[in-house]
Order: sequence, then structure tokens, then C-alpha cells
Amino acid sequence: MDAQKKNFFIIIFSNFLVAGSTTMIMPFLSLYIETLGNYSEAYVQRWAGLVFGVTFVAALFMSPIWGRIADKYGYKPILIINGFGIAISIFLMGTADSVHELFLIRLFMGVVTGFIPTSLAFVSSQTRREEAGKTLGTLQMGSVSGTLFGPVIGGLMADAFGFIYTFVITSGVIGIAALLVAFGLKEIKRVKKKDAHVYARKTIIQGILNHRLLFNVMIITSLIQIGNFSIQPLLSLYVAHLTDGSQVALLAGITFSATGVGNLLFARRWGRLGDQIGYEKVLTFLLILAFVFIVPQAFVTELWQLMILRLLFGIAVGGMIPTTTALMRREAPIEIQGEIMGYNTSFRFLGNIIGPMFGGIVSGFIGIPSVFIVTGTLFLVSFVFLKYTTSKPEQDFEDVLLEQELKSM
Repeated sequence: MDAQKKNFFIIIFSNFLVAGSTTMIMPFLSLYIETLGNYSEAYVQRWAGLVFGVTFVAALFMSPIWGRIADKYGYKPILIINGFGIAISIFLMGTADSVHELFLIRLFMGVVTGFIPTSLAFVSSQTRREEAGKTLGTLQMGSVSGTLFGPVIGGLMADAFGFIYTFVITSGVIGIAALLVAFGLKEIKRVKKKDAHVYARKTIIQGILNHRLLFNVMIITSLIQIGNFSIQPLLSLYVAHLTDGSQVALLAGITFSATGVGNLLFARRWGRLGDQIGYEKVLTFLLILAFVFIVPQAFVTELWQLMILRLLFGIAVGGMIPTTTALMRREAPIEIQGEIMGYNTSFRFLGNIIGPMFGGIVSGFIGIPSVFIVTGTLFLVSFVFLKYTTSKPEQDFEDVLLEQELKSM
């Protein structure tokens, strides 16, 4: 087996372990907070949101920094730091004596969070541009598979072993993933041009802001995540309205997983299609498809209807992340690819933060079904953004960078 293929198998398996393990603790995070003191229900709910969200806030600011370091020293060291950092964070969560300690640990976890986005950037850097979409789509199957099984396994483990042992086991699994990377991964050094230019961070930021395609795709990336996350905290409540059954939690879990199954089935196919006909065309089609499948979810009268629509919606969104990542890979010069990917990841995390708050505000004013309609509008706005961008003349990103550098002199 050649080094590139071996690297890919290690990364996809490590992604499965990390994604599965980090989502294991999600089902019982609020229940764990209740064990840390005699708190009211409102207090627990408030701090559950803060403890969950602070990780993404820290990650939002750290992603470009890790990307810049990766450009200089390689992606493997960053993957090792992220892997062991997440493992240590989750282990320490089991030792927290108060909700404030748990908050600080989750904040630290955000500083080192980024294993999966960094692995996407790593594989992208090691893949030929012509195959980036297919390869990144296949890679996404590893993380999606983990997120499908993680919450279920985590809930079962918490019931069987208790919260603290679940944290310890989860930490150990992520540690194994980090060890796999440390001893199994062989980073193929990227060949840089002899006259490769070193760009200041300010120049790169200005270049992104003045490059229509990159900047708009980053905004679209954020809107996609807002669309994905806006309904997640409300889905179990919506399922409860659609069924009289006693197993609401199980049914909500199945409904939630339907999106992941659709994602899993089609991510590779969308990526391969993007390689063939262009990532902009595929992304444009997927945004319309997402709009078509999410809006009817507001009008369902039976749970099975919601499940089918969530599956179809998953098929649509499954190709968005690998497509946008492959597009970044195509546009960004190899010398600053990690930093560009880092900024794109920051926009993803921004969507992760805004999404649940946005969904909660919308549902509080006009009801849960309206969240599907408003979210659908976001996908439609993203479609308009992309159509507008692709109708304009193409820009070479390196030319834009040089232009911004000259302006700042």
C-alpha cells in the first residue's frame, strides 16, 4: 500500500473515532451539569448552552492560527496536538467539581478543537486537484459515521458505567486516534515554488475579503452550518408534537440520524461530480435541493414524512462541505492553503454558534415549523450569493493578494 493510500485510511478511521467519541458526551452533558451542584432547571439549561457553545467560540479564533502553523510546519503536528488536546480535555471534564470548571475545560477544548477540519485540509493538500471533491466526500463518510453512532453509544455507556467512566473511555478512544496519526501517518512534504511568496496575515485577510468567490463561499459555509444547527436543539420537541408514542427520545434520535444517513450515502458522489463538472455548479444545485427538501418539513403531519424529508435533506447537504473545501483547495496557493482552510473553518464554527441561537429565537417568536421555512430562506440566499459571484469575471487569488500587498506598502 502506497503512503498516500495508507494516510487516507488512517485519517478516515481516526475521523470516525474522534467524531464518534466527541458526540458521545453530547446526550448527557446537561445531565452531568446537574450532578455538579444543586442547581435549578433554568440554571442547568443556561449553562448547558454556554458550556456547549464556548468550545466553538474558542475554535473560531484558533482555526486560522493552527492553519498558519500547519503551512509552516505541516499538518501532522497539528493533528497530534489536536488529538491529544481533545483527549485530555474530555478526561478533565470527568474531574470537574463545578460548572465553572467544566466551562473552562470546554474553553480549553475549543483551543485544541479542529482535528476533523485539519484532517480535511491535510487530505486536500495531499490530493490532486482533479480528485479533491471525490476524496474529501469519501473522507466525510468517516466523520459522519462517527456522529451517527456516537450519541447512541454514549447514552448507553452513561447508563451502564456512569458519566465519569464514559469520559475516561471516550478520552482513551480519542487518544488511540492521536497515536494512530503520530505513528502511522506519513506526511508527504508539499513542494513549494522556489520563488514562493510569504504573505502577511493582514494581506491574506484583505485578499479573502476582495476575492469574490472565496469570501462568498465562506459566507455560504457559515449559512449552511446555521441551516444545519438551527433545528437540531428543537428536533426532539418537534418529534414529540408529531407522535403520541412514549419513546420520543429514540424516535428523535432516529429522525436526527436520517440526515446523517443521507449525508453518508451521497457525499462521495457529489464530490466526484464536482470534480467532473465544477464545484460551483454542484454547490448551486445542492443549495436549491436543500431549500426544496427543508421547507416542506414545516408542514408535515406524520413522523414518517419528517424522516423521509430529513433523509432527502441529508442527501443535499452531504455534498456541501467537501465541495466548498475542494473549491478552497483549488483557489488557494499551496503556501497558504492551511491558513485559508482555517478561515473557512472559522466561518463553519461561526455557523455552529449562531445556528442554535437563531433557531431558538425564531421558534420562540413564530413556532418551531417556521424555523424550517426561515432556514430554507438561508439556503435560497446562499444560492443567490453564489449565482451572483459566478456571473462576475473570475479572479486569480494570487493576483488579488499581490494587489493588496502593494496597497498596504
